[in-house]
Amino acid sequence: MTNNIPEISFITICYNGFKDTCELIESLQNKIHSIRYETIVVDNASREDEAAKIRERYPSVIAIRSNENKGFSGGNNIGIREAKGKYIFLINNDTYIEQDTVSFLIERLESRAEIGGVSPKIRFAFPPQNIQFAGFTPLSKYTLRNRTIGYNETDEGQFDIPQETSYLHGAAMMVKREVVEQVGRMPEIYFLYYEEMDWCTQMSKQGYQLWYDPRCTIFHKESRSTGKDSPLKTYYLTRNRLLYAWRNRQGRTRYISILYQLLMANPKNIMMYLLHGRLLQAKAIFDGSKDFFLLKHKRENI
Repeated sequence: MTNNIPEISFITICYNGFKDTCELIESLQNKIHSIRYETIVVDNASREDEAAKIRERYPSVIAIRSNENKGFSGGNNIGIREAKGKYIFLINNDTYIEQDTVSFLIERLESRAEIGGVSPKIRFAFPPQNIQFAGFTPLSKYTLRNRTIGYNETDEGQFDIPQETSYLHGAAMMVKREVVEQVGRMPEIYFLYYEEMDWCTQMSKQGYQLWYDPRCTIFHKESRSTGKDSPLKTYYLTRNRLLYAWRNRQGRTRYISILYQLLMANPKNIMMYLLHGRLLQAKAIFDGSKDFFLLKHKRENI
C-alpha cells in the first residue's frame, strides 16, 4: 500500500471468524494490483481479540476492536467512519476473490452520476460453485417477498450482462462516498438482516440507481456466524421484515403488509415448525413478532 488516498475502502466484519477473515485479506492482497485500496476489519466483539491478531499478522490492515457486538450495520458503520476511500466496499469476511476485476465496479459507478451503488456476481465458494446472486427483483407490495436472480443456477454466462437491480447484496456491495454522505450510514436499528435493503431503499428514494455488474465475481462461503436457518436468524428476519414495512411502506399499504405478516405468514410458519417439532424456531417467530412492537424509535437509524 502507498501513502496515497485509496480509491476503495474494503470494510469487513469479523465475528469469531479469524480464519475466514485472513483468507479474505490474503485474496485481496494477492489479486488486487490495479487500484489503490485499504482494508478495514471490524472485530465485532469476538471471543478473542481478533483485531489484535490481524494487526500483528497484517500490519497494513486497519483492524478495529469493538467491545460490543454492534451487528452487521453497526459494525460496518464503525468501518465507514474510519474509511478514507472514494468508494466504500462492504464485503463479508467469508468471501474471497480470484481475479483483479474490482476496477469494473468502479467503471460502472463512474459511468453515470445517478448510479450510486453496485454489486458483483456472487457465486458459492464450494463445488459446484453455482450462482448465489445475479441481482434482486423488487419486494412485493404487501408480502415483502422477492426473488434472487440466478440463485443456485449453474453459471453458464446467462447472467453476464450488467443491469439494474432493486437492491445490492450485503455480502458484497460498493457505494460512492458521496452517496453515504447524502443518504447516511446504514440503519443500526435492524442489527442483523434487512438493513442493507433499507439502506438501498433510501438510496433509491434519493434518486440513485443500483446495479449488478458480473464482470467482477466474488465467491461466498455462506453465513457461518449465525448458522443456516438458526433461531437467531429466524428471529431477526421475522422482526425486521415487520420493521422494514413500518419504515418503508406508506399509508394503508404499510398496515396491510404488517397485518399480513402477523395474521397470516407468521402463524402459518409457527404452525409448520411446531408440526415438525422445531420449538425454538416457532418461538423465534413469536418473539420476533412481539419484539417488533417493543422497538422504540422505529423511524430512526440508531
